[in-house]
Formats: sequence, C-alpha cells, structure tokens
Amino acid sequence: MTREAVEALLARRNAAWKARDASALASLHAASGVVVSPTGGVLEGRTEIERVYRVWFSAFPDLMTQPDALIDGDRAVEILHFSGTHAGEFFGLPATGRHVELSVACVLSFADDRIVEERRIYDFTGLLVQVGVLKAKPQV
Repeated sequence: MTREAVEALLARRNAAWKARDASALASLHAASGVVVSPTGGVLEGRTEIERVYRVWFSAFPDLMTQPDALIDGDRAVEILHFSGTHAGEFFGLPATGRHVELSVACVLSFADDRIVEERRIYDFTGLLVQVGVLKAKPQV
C-alpha cells in the first residue's frame, strides 16, 4: 500500500472510532485478519474483531482517543491515548464509574487495502488498577 492509502485507511479508522462504529472498524480488517490484544487474546476474523470493539464501546462509552501514526511501507504504528469512564461491563467486570487513562501502541500490517494484523500493546495491569480490580502497592 502507498503511504497515502495507509493514511486514508487510518483516517477512516479514526472516524469510525469517533462514531463508535464497531462494524465499520471491523470492515477495515481483512476477512481473515488477526488482532492480538492483552484483553481479547488472539482474535481471528472480522466477527471476533467487531465483538471486541463492541465490548470496549459498551464498557467505556465516552472513551476518546488522540491518535498519532508512524508509517513505513505496508506497516504502521498508531500511538493512541485513551481517556474515558468505566460505565459498562468489561470482560465480566461490572461498571465502576472510574475514570481511566491508557496509552496504547497498535502495530498494524496492511495488504490489499485492509489491516491484516494488529498487535495492541498496553498496560492491562495498570488499567485494572485504575478500575479498582487490583490495588497498587505504594512506593516507599
């Protein structure tokens, strides 16, 4: 893919994220695309990828993101900063009403104008501390 094509796909991705459109987000992935995520594990195919987007949107309905991308050929790294409120169930955890802040790196590979692989890297343990599942030990 050209740089311009990758930029256009990322712009559609960010617009779909702002619109909370899980279906549109999943459609940007190849039919047999893979997402590797600390919360969702290895997701294969658009149906599973869409399901996890819906989980995030349901759990954090006001989740906002500020993206920045580094593009190199048919790969990109999108650095995201998420901010929102835990207002719905999240992988079995009832809503806590707590505010969360999370930085995420998404390593993306592209082919045929679609995302074929996405690897999400973030501090899941830190997220669990923020929603109150885990307690952080104070530093001395």
